[in-house]
Amino acid sequence: MDSEAKLAHNMGFTPNRMSAIGIFLAVVSSLMYWRWQSVQSSLVLASVFLLSSGCCDMLDGIIARTYGQVSPFGGFMDSLFDRYADALIFIGIILGGLCNSFWGLIALTGSLLVSYTRARAEAEGIKMETKGLAERAERLIIVATATFLEIFWQGALSWAVVLLAILTNITVLQRVTYFYKASYEKKMLTP
Repeated sequence: MDSEAKLAHNMGFTPNRMSAIGIFLAVVSSLMYWRWQSVQSSLVLASVFLLSSGCCDMLDGIIARTYGQVSPFGGFMDSLFDRYADALIFIGIILGGLCNSFWGLIALTGSLLVSYTRARAEAEGIKMETKGLAERAERLIIVATATFLEIFWQGALSWAVVLLAILTNITVLQRVTYFYKASYEKKMLTP
């Protein structure tokens, strides 16, 4: 992704612009999931826009770090846009009738709580990156893969949402457990 980040930077894209493009692509993806029955090839497009949104999310961070454009506000907005993107995708899938609403809402809640537990733990000084089964990249890959499978196997996306409902909430439990142990150790080491 470094060469893509360099190209984007040379074209004048800033981290904030990449974040804005990413959230726009997530909105379009969500609309494609929602209207999948009335727009030919919309499931393919939904997945392409979803993956493109994820690429923008990776690029904004790489550009920020590589070119010294890291800022507290940029990091805050990037995280906020990521949460909106996650929510929009699940909302599109639910409204499009591509999954059971109950499981969709459980997956949406778990997805948001995975991110919240990381943010809250890191606010307490405990790094949470790479902790747990279903971080954002894994969730995007599962949804995108299931979307392509849905074209050939009706119900693939519904099963993927059930899987995400389980995996995201397991991830939350993993992070709670990790935070508990790390905060206890931190407390014991503090004089």
